[in-house]
Amino acid sequence: MKKIKIIIADDHKLFRDGLRYILGETDNIEVLSEVSNGKELLEILEVAQPDVVLLDINMPVMNGIDAAREAMSLYPGLKILVLTMYDDEQYYNSLIEIGVKGFVLKDTDSKELKNAIVAVATGNSYFSQELLLKLIRKKKSKEEVEEGLKLT
Repeated sequence: MKKIKIIIADDHKLFRDGLRYILGETDNIEVLSEVSNGKELLEILEVAQPDVVLLDINMPVMNGIDAAREAMSLYPGLKILVLTMYDDEQYYNSLIEIGVKGFVLKDTDSKELKNAIVAVATGNSYFSQELLLKLIRKKKSKEEVEEGLKLT
């Protein structure tokens, strides 16, 4: 099985180190590089061809939204999976329009992260279940959400 090559773009070194460790235990995922801001991501994309970019939204120098916009214009086939703590619908709408393929909350477990990477690498979209529930709760009352979940 071909390894999925990824680049991690996040401004927190400890978080990047943790991702590298977790993903290093996975046979089918290889971390090509890690960067701390959007500008560095664009620079590394000039020489590296990842299958998936794991991208933080809030970074210095160039944030994830601007980096995604620029990267997608330069590399239209690029697959980006956003790792975030935000549940603001405004971010997601902008990033979906840019062409981002998925979103996972940073407090997810390693199994879901690996599933998301595989899904995006194989051409699918991925939206964290927890994130979807948070967005729904913002639009509906908690009771409506719980009733809807019982029906499925």
